[in-house]
Amino acid sequence: MATQTILDPEHAWTAVLARDRRADGRFVTGVLTTGIYCRPSCAARHPRRENVRFFASGAEAAAAGLRPCLRCRPDEVTREAAALDRAIRLLDSAESPPSLDDLAAAAGYSPFHFHRLFKRATGVTPAAYARARRARAMTESLASESRVTDAIYEAGYSGPGRFYADAKERLGMTPSAWRDGGRGETIRWASAETSLGRMLVAATDRGICRLSFDESEAELRRRFPNAAVVPGGEAMADLLARTVAAVEAPERPHDLPLDVRGTAFQEAVWRELRRIPPGETRSYAQIASAVGRPSAVRAAGSANGANHVAVLIPCHRVIRGDGSMGGYAYGLERKGKLLAREGSAAR
Repeated sequence: MATQTILDPEHAWTAVLARDRRADGRFVTGVLTTGIYCRPSCAARHPRRENVRFFASGAEAAAAGLRPCLRCRPDEVTREAAALDRAIRLLDSAESPPSLDDLAAAAGYSPFHFHRLFKRATGVTPAAYARARRARAMTESLASESRVTDAIYEAGYSGPGRFYADAKERLGMTPSAWRDGGRGETIRWASAETSLGRMLVAATDRGICRLSFDESEAELRRRFPNAAVVPGGEAMADLLARTVAAVEAPERPHDLPLDVRGTAFQEAVWRELRRIPPGETRSYAQIASAVGRPSAVRAAGSANGANHVAVLIPCHRVIRGDGSMGGYAYGLERKGKLLAREGSAAR
C-alpha cells in the first residue's frame, strides 16, 4: 500500500493521542488493519502506532485503498473549511455586516450549527469578526480621510452614533486622535533589568501596549510618533514590578492588563497563543489551523511576529514544524531560555 507520509509523523501522532481538534483538516489518520481513515480528533479507540499511516488529505488516503470513518466523518472537515471560506469572503466583502441567517445560508448550515462552527474555527463569533473587520476599516479610513464624518461612512457605518460607540471600545482613543497618529494619547514607559536583559514596558490607561527588550525610549517614540510618550515614574512602579515577575516566571498565569490592537486575523492568532499551555509548543501550521485558516501558515507567522507584548502573549511557544525554534524578535537565546523555564524544548 503506497502512502505519502506527512512531514512530521511523530507530531501528528501526538495530536492523535491528544485528540486535538486543531489538527483536523491538516491530515487524516489511516489505520491499515481496519482499512479506514479518521480525523485526528476521532473519539474511537486509538490504534496501535505501527498500524497507522498519515495522509495529507482524505483523497490521498482513499487513493491508498482506505475508506472514511463513519463515526468522525473526516471528509466533512473539507466541507466545513469551504463553508467557512464562503462565509468569511461574504463578511470581508459586505458593505454592512450580513445577518447570521444570511451567513449560515451562504455556508450551507443552520444558523445554530454555523455559529458554533465559526466560533470553534476562528475563536470569535461572526458578529465579533464583523466588528473587528469594520474597526480595521475605520482605522484605515481615519488615516486617509480628512474629516471624521467622511471616514464614518467610508468604513461602512450608518451614522456617527454606532461609529463612536465602537471607536471608544475598540481604539481606546478618540477617532480624531487615531487618525492623527495617536495625538492626544498618553503612553507611559519604564524599564528594568531582568534575567533576559533590559526590558522596556509602555502602557496606556487601558493596559500594556509594548513589552520589548533592548529597546530605547527613542525607538518607542518612533513607534508612537504623535502620542505623548512620558516616563512612568512612581505611577508605573507596581505595573513594572508585576511585569518583571511575569517575565521571570513565564510558566505562571498573569492578570496584567493589555492594550494591543491588530487585524481580526492577528488578534485571533494572539488569542490562540495565549491558549498554549506553559511547557507546550505549537507549530505555525497548527496555529493557522486553530484560527480556521490552515493554508495561511505564513500569515500566522507574520501575526506571531507582530506581537507587541513579548512573553505576556507567548509567541515564544511557536516553533517550526520540524521542531526547531524558528525565529524570535529578541533573539533565539532568549527564546530558548523562556522555553527551558517552562519545561519545553526545541532544537
